[in-house]
Amino acid sequence: MPEALVQVDRITKRVRDATGELTILHDIGFELTAREPVAIVGASGSGKSTLLAILAGLDTPSDGTVRLRGQDLFALDEDERAAVRARELGFVFQSFQLLPNLTALENVMLPLELRGTRDAREQASAMLACVGLGERLGHYPRVLSGGEQQRVALARAFVLRPALLLADEPTGSLDFATGAAVMELMFELNREAGTTLVLVTHDREIAARCERQLRIEAGQLVA
Repeated sequence: MPEALVQVDRITKRVRDATGELTILHDIGFELTAREPVAIVGASGSGKSTLLAILAGLDTPSDGTVRLRGQDLFALDEDERAAVRARELGFVFQSFQLLPNLTALENVMLPLELRGTRDAREQASAMLACVGLGERLGHYPRVLSGGEQQRVALARAFVLRPALLLADEPTGSLDFATGAAVMELMFELNREAGTTLVLVTHDREIAARCERQLRIEAGQLVA
């Protein structure tokens, strides 16, 4: 059995609102191994995105913890968790999350520059060429199509070759054909990079392409 890259240990998330306490996630536990593509599926409001945020250390659980390479993320302070994210994680979102005042090249260069990479421009240019945008380096997000923006987001996510890539409905704002092309590219890049992929999706066909599916229903892991 391969050693676990990520260990999710009895995660529970509770919040309070005007009606009282609400449990969003209850006693969630599983492991992820290196290079494994996993889909998290379930109805809207089931807790999928909350779980993804906790995996990234962007949200904190009420109980339980997440270990990445054996390190308890919630034994770290926020600055230390941010350093782990910068070093180990990549993100792809439905809304792309590109910086509008930066070109495609500058958006992909940014995480490299934050890491202190000397040849950031060369690496970012090569990654954009890899996703088919070698001729669009100087274009700003506003003049790129949705599919092109998501390709920039993929390039930005993979350029650091992260150990763990978290993708939240990455094709949710794209038409079917564009979304299918983006997902094909994501899986191809993931195989090449050897990254562990955790993908939140409503699309059964996309989920079926992953080696494993984790189904969340009403905050509980049922499969």
